[in-house]
Amino acid sequence: MVESASAPKLKFAIVGSGPSGFYAAEALFKRVPNSEVDMFDRLPTPFGLVRAGVAPDHPKLKQVIAVYDKIARTPGFRFVGNVEVGTDVTVEDLRASYHAAIFAYGASTDRRLGIPGEDLAGSHTATEFVGWYNGHPDYRDRTFDFSAERAVVIGQGNVAADVARILALPANDLMRTDIAEHAIAPLAESRIREICIVGRRGPAQAKFTSVELKELGHVPDCGATVEPADLELGAACLAELGEKANDEGRKNVELFKSFAAAIPNAHRRTIRFRFCEMPVRIRGDSRVEALVLAKSRLEGAPFAQVARARDEHVELPCGLVFRSVGYRGLPLPGLEYDERAGVVRNAKGRCLAGGVPLTGAYVTGWIKRGPTGLIGTNRADSLDTVESILTDLPHLNQGPRPGIEAIASKLRLRPVCTVDYPAWKVIDAAERERGRPKGKPREKFTRISDMLALVESAVPVD
Repeated sequence: MVESASAPKLKFAIVGSGPSGFYAAEALFKRVPNSEVDMFDRLPTPFGLVRAGVAPDHPKLKQVIAVYDKIARTPGFRFVGNVEVGTDVTVEDLRASYHAAIFAYGASTDRRLGIPGEDLAGSHTATEFVGWYNGHPDYRDRTFDFSAERAVVIGQGNVAADVARILALPANDLMRTDIAEHAIAPLAESRIREICIVGRRGPAQAKFTSVELKELGHVPDCGATVEPADLELGAACLAELGEKANDEGRKNVELFKSFAAAIPNAHRRTIRFRFCEMPVRIRGDSRVEALVLAKSRLEGAPFAQVARARDEHVELPCGLVFRSVGYRGLPLPGLEYDERAGVVRNAKGRCLAGGVPLTGAYVTGWIKRGPTGLIGTNRADSLDTVESILTDLPHLNQGPRPGIEAIASKLRLRPVCTVDYPAWKVIDAAERERGRPKGKPREKFTRISDMLALVESAVPVD
């Protein structure tokens, strides 16, 4: 811990205002007394995927925002919204203006399948759909055609579960959530009757948390089903389920068994799990008409099984395909990027350049380790990065740095309207007020121009 309160203030920049950014700020305030933290985000709104990624029918997961709000009220914290690092300011600007810069901007793009037809109309990334129904400004103008009776979700993790659940839920169950208003009518008019969730491996390897999977079995007027034959497991799968640490896998398989044993009812919609099938082509002339799948077999030792395509193909007619096969971080000029892993090259959070630590540059969260773990996982990850900063501090130049003053002078040369935390609270209060007549917790602004117009005309809220 840095002890001397009489020493010059240490100034830190954090790029990204999601969980990993806030946990890094919290750790810096606890471990480095007399510090200042400026948190940059390209949007006028903080909280990253907690605001724009958590499903609207999961409000309890958003309660962590109260923790981040408390961190934001710490003396020495400053939110600098509507500023894009890499465009409005550079990595070098931050390294020159602060004692250290932590990059916590996440993994904002989806991995590609790399198959023919992937870019046909009707083929979408999970990120597009999640951003659309959550009112993210980047995706609010996307359109989705819900006129076909079958949609397919490729991938078997929690994001895939969210996509399937939102497609399956009755619109009335969404109307009192913070779902974006523009999403309600299209979902209410949806003609989708079957949602297939496809995985290249088997039920023992599905990546849902058991809580999310169980929820898919309780969607109103919707039945979850699995073919019993798909639950006949080989020796390697049984060995995986026999490991004490694999409690989640055992719970998932038991849930799949309950879905397979359920008595069929005349539900309005069905969620159907399909295993050991690999997408090889999305077929259609101008838009999606079918997904071609290769049956697969599992090979390898327990916990190292890989799916190998067989010669047998099946065609699944559908009008919508959502790809949910993982996320990738994006490169940022000034930081060395690992194209294969989709992360910034680093060692224990220290950014690397040619294998050598880049002075004053650090990463945390998904852009550091890849898109793994839950919201809380980021706390330990950010602590790990801050520990690296503390180790390095004696070797860094701790003389005065200009911090936000230098950055602000650069921003004045560009048409950038920055949004601070009091201005965000104006947006927050207005969203809550907009939602109140509809019985919603908030009605989000989905255009940055509307947010900025509100901030410019309003009195800040404490």
